[in-house]
Amino acid sequence: MEEEIQMPISMDWNREEIIDAINFYETIEKAYYKAVPREDILFLYQRFQSIVGSKSEEKQYLREFDQAAGVSSWKTIQKARQAKEGEKIKMT
Repeated sequence: MEEEIQMPISMDWNREEIIDAINFYETIEKAYYKAVPREDILFLYQRFQSIVGSKSEEKQYLREFDQAAGVSSWKTIQKARQAKEGEKIKMT
């Protein structure tokens, strides 16, 4: 997390939505450096979905972020979904 990554956002989002989306992106990225509670990932992902609205837009934003950050948002979300309550997610 040393270099600045362009996080995809929409100019249509309000300030709170932008902050929540950035928190989601940062949590996904953080899971590649240290363990993150599964509940944090799933909660922020739900919030991100409510901000984005459509599945196609969600995929577009995640693809752009994944390419910029060198991560896989989908694999991180899947791992969180498969984990037990209280587990921490650490991507390798």
